[in-house]
Amino acid sequence: MTAQAIKLPILRMPYPVRVNPYLPALHKETETWAREMGMLDSDEAPAAHRAIWTLSQFHAMAVDQLTAWALPEASLADLRLNHRFNLWALAWDDYFASTFKQTGDLAGAQAFTARLHAFLPTEPGARLPEPTNAVERGMADLQQRLFPPRLAHWRQRLNRALARYIDAGVQELANSRTGRVPDLIEYAQFRRESFAAYTAPYSVELSTGARIPEQIRHSRTVRAVLDAFMDYMGLANDIASYQREVHEEHDVNNLVIVLRTSLGISVQEAMHTAADLVTARLRHFEHLTQSELPPLVQRAGLAHGERIELEAWLRGACSFLSGLHAWYSGAPRYAPADSPLREQRTPTAAVHADERCVPAS
Repeated sequence: MTAQAIKLPILRMPYPVRVNPYLPALHKETETWAREMGMLDSDEAPAAHRAIWTLSQFHAMAVDQLTAWALPEASLADLRLNHRFNLWALAWDDYFASTFKQTGDLAGAQAFTARLHAFLPTEPGARLPEPTNAVERGMADLQQRLFPPRLAHWRQRLNRALARYIDAGVQELANSRTGRVPDLIEYAQFRRESFAAYTAPYSVELSTGARIPEQIRHSRTVRAVLDAFMDYMGLANDIASYQREVHEEHDVNNLVIVLRTSLGISVQEAMHTAADLVTARLRHFEHLTQSELPPLVQRAGLAHGERIELEAWLRGACSFLSGLHAWYSGAPRYAPADSPLREQRTPTAAVHADERCVPAS
């Protein structure tokens, strides 16, 4: 079955997509950092040492819209920082795909990844190597900005999450080279790593200024909330990016391929099953926040301020999911103009979040 013959499902998203009021300012400067880091070509002509993206490819990604939709309540400074972070993650992804996945260069990928680990120190003030490419240059720049005092507690966890993200790229390449399709149970955990989903709680905290209270942060319920939150992101992306990954990059690391292989079903059946699984993870996120978090909050005896902070974080998480969903549905990177996934969206200004995101206290 060709990519064109496969009907892509429209995924459920109960939370309204909202837009950060600073999107116009972000749009004006969206190219600046990418050019400074060497990620963006100055023209469309091929070059011996071309950057990661041409200008048309860059604008097709609509990363400024992604950032403004996912973080509707962020300040301009926080929005700008997360925008650069998103650009870096996509730059790594596209650079890795074109340099190593398309050539099958596993040894080169391993060397590139090992060197990039040196740009992810766990301690502040660590000396970084001199960057030799746009990906390293971007991460070196971000390391100077990602951890202001209010987010200093994230240094080890975020850099560890980024290390898992780049390591997953090597494993994806190894799978594709050998034709090894991951097992379904294995893949669910692996996708959190390969999508950089473990960095998403940082982005929510950056946007809202709110933390999950320490008393419940490591509870079973909160861990389950975070797992469902992260699973929706990566698994929904597999549906949106199926044609790009499978038919253009010849990748086997995709939920649709995993389901087709594990269950012995057709690609179209696997596509619908993938959509059902993504919806199930979102419904579990809703169930946990509405039914299991409130009694946990009561048992933990959270103070009023801590409850308000938890509610703010959850609203931010719901906005993050709806923003990603809107981007998957509308950005040319995933949904060309003639794609059934392409939807016309007019996000509203960041006013009141959907109250279904907030558990009853």
